[in-house]
Amino acid sequence: MLGDYRISGRRASEIAASVERAVGSGELSPGQLLPPMRELAGELGVNANTVAAAYRTLRERGVIETSGRRGSRVRPRPASTARESIRVDVPPGVRDLSQGNPDPALLPPLHEAFAAAVRSGAEHPVLYGQDPVDPDFGRLARASFDADGVPGGPVAVTSGSLDAIERVLAAHLRPGDAVAVEDPGWGSLLDLIPALGLTAVPVAVDDNGPLPGEVERALRGGARALVITDRAQNPTGAAVSVARAQELRGVLMTFPGVLLIEDDHGHAIVDLPVRPLAGVTDPWVFVRSVAKAYGPDLRLALMTGDPVTVDRVMGRQRLGPGWVSRLVQRAVVELWEAGAVDVRAVSREYGRRRDALVGALNERGVEAHGRSGMNVWVPVADETGVVARLLHAGWAVAPGARFRMAAPPGVRLTVSAMTPADVGPVADAVASATGPARADRRYG
Repeated sequence: MLGDYRISGRRASEIAASVERAVGSGELSPGQLLPPMRELAGELGVNANTVAAAYRTLRERGVIETSGRRGSRVRPRPASTARESIRVDVPPGVRDLSQGNPDPALLPPLHEAFAAAVRSGAEHPVLYGQDPVDPDFGRLARASFDADGVPGGPVAVTSGSLDAIERVLAAHLRPGDAVAVEDPGWGSLLDLIPALGLTAVPVAVDDNGPLPGEVERALRGGARALVITDRAQNPTGAAVSVARAQELRGVLMTFPGVLLIEDDHGHAIVDLPVRPLAGVTDPWVFVRSVAKAYGPDLRLALMTGDPVTVDRVMGRQRLGPGWVSRLVQRAVVELWEAGAVDVRAVSREYGRRRDALVGALNERGVEAHGRSGMNVWVPVADETGVVARLLHAGWAVAPGARFRMAAPPGVRLTVSAMTPADVGPVADAVASATGPARADRRYG
């Protein structure tokens, strides 16, 4: 069955690692059948439940797949299989509403900011051993956190929000730990969690954010961390309201040891105020990326949190990349100080497009959600069929499978590339492809 390779290990994590190493090295090939759990347990001298736990971990990481009595086998696209691969090929002539990118026309030009940063760098070169955070960047970042009611804490800089979240999870959790995540939620995060050997626990959301009862259920079930999107939640556009924030704080107060990670996804592109939960639990972080407002290629996020967590993240960062380019930090400072992004104008523009599409869909009897940000979520009965019919009509949308675990099917439309003239035709095409959807204020 396995040829010359012998799976080894006494604990579930060791058995899973043994299989994953073999897949990575090519000793176990795609499609190769693994031993039945009881048979492998007998060979290793362990309880069958231990092997079952190992196989479960491998399934969650995308390394193997199980088909009932046909057993478990190595996936055709193991380990690196990402939800981003769950997409549609956009043929010529089809308009793409699937990417989740900002509108390039609403991004500021970067050349002057980088020119100023280069001049500053020439006068004050950054050398090894210096502070990883540019002083002006740290000052302005902390001021923006203060203005939005985020508790005091040191500032760190990472290569985007996902980099920050990965470092924070790795600083506190160990393989096998559970993380409560929004469902539907950010596909990259849903990929990251099993890649770290962690288990994702789905938490249903509605237009006002994660449902408090779902959060409590996940935490009582043993989840050691909770990741929440404050605004412009991807893919649903949810935003945590005042009342919901109060309810969530009430839940979190009974779990002071839970790691709370807040991702302010809508920073600088949403006019709804942020309602931070930070500080309710002992370990916490609050993350903001500059990608949506200033450009994805800047690869920079600012983060604050409790001193222990931030110190762990920065300590580990020093042993890897060392720091995020101070040149890039300085360029962002130049953009901030110059007011390069008119936050109200950008927020208003995305809001106009989003609200127009949601309204047009509702008029046609189609349930649609999009309280903030640049995405609209449409629950559907037949996800694959809807995506195919919309492609045929000339519109590419993102399949909901990229973003969900236990949540019902849906599709995501990004309004960044839409014009006012597009709203009616898109709404007509979606209505034709879906038919009226069951109204439900929650998505999972």
